Amino acid sequence: MSDENGLWLLAAGPAGATALYWALYRYYRNTDKSHAFERDTKVEAKPVSGSDRRVDSITGTRERRIRGENGRDYRKRVARTRLR
Repeated sequence: MSDENGLWLLAAGPAGATALYWALYRYYRNTDKSHAFERDTKVEAKPVSGSDRRVDSITGTRERRIRGENGRDYRKRVARTRLR
């Protein structure tokens, strides 16, 4: 009699894990409510505009660093913006 009572508990583990996985998948994916960009959005293509003007040329440089880099100045590089 005690073997039969423990069997349902043993089967409840995988069944509960499967149900939890499926519930979380459906909650976060929302595949039935998602926006289909290719079907629902119309994009008008326009001709490419711009120019190929040469700005600067550096040849034969041996500098190891780029002038004006801000890689180490984190406060300046990642500035906070205020939401209004």
